[in-house]
Amino acid sequence: MENPAKRIRSSRIRKNILKTSEFKVIAYFCRIMPAWVKPDMLTTTGIIGSIIIAAGMILAVNNPLWLLLSVGGFVIQWFGDSLDGRLAYYRNIPRKWYGWALDLNADWISASIIGLGFYFYFPDWKVVAFLFVVAYGGSMLLSLIRYKIADKYVIDTHMMGPTELRIIISIFLLAEILFTGILWKFALVGSIILMIINVTDTCKILGLGDQRDMHEKAQKLLSIKK
Repeated sequence: MENPAKRIRSSRIRKNILKTSEFKVIAYFCRIMPAWVKPDMLTTTGIIGSIIIAAGMILAVNNPLWLLLSVGGFVIQWFGDSLDGRLAYYRNIPRKWYGWALDLNADWISASIIGLGFYFYFPDWKVVAFLFVVAYGGSMLLSLIRYKIADKYVIDTHMMGPTELRIIISIFLLAEILFTGILWKFALVGSIILMIINVTDTCKILGLGDQRDMHEKAQKLLSIKK
């Protein structure tokens, strides 16, 4: 019988720094998860976590200590977002295309909600919230295109994945409590870096698309000759 842990590991390609430690934690939660907890419930939990993140940032406009709520929201978001699909694979009840579509929609909704939190928190730098949503949305789009062309679903950007990003943002949220103004600078620089990475990845994906076009043309010519 196949080891359930292997199903979790093989559900998607991961390159992030914390992948080994994160896998162990996810595998543990999958083992102890009550039977009544369903993958879709965890997806909803992840979105609720995003709402909590945004709520904390909106409340922090008057009192920065509310950013602690946003940090807690990231923990909840990680729990729901990281375990929904993995739990389905662990229980051997995956719905590949349904789950893929649901996960992407949930990620986009979460990014938009968090971007809204940034929008309200930055009184003079609301454009940063726009750049964040654009950069994150662009990376999601590139993941879809790569999946279509290369049949590889990669959610990480080089060695940085969603988990590492949540940790980094949480650190800056905590720093913002002590040093007001550091958060918008981080968000601005981070969004610009992500956009640069998106441009680089776009060039690579276009190269993959060109290679696939040439391969398909060669296969077509070969079939005609036969």
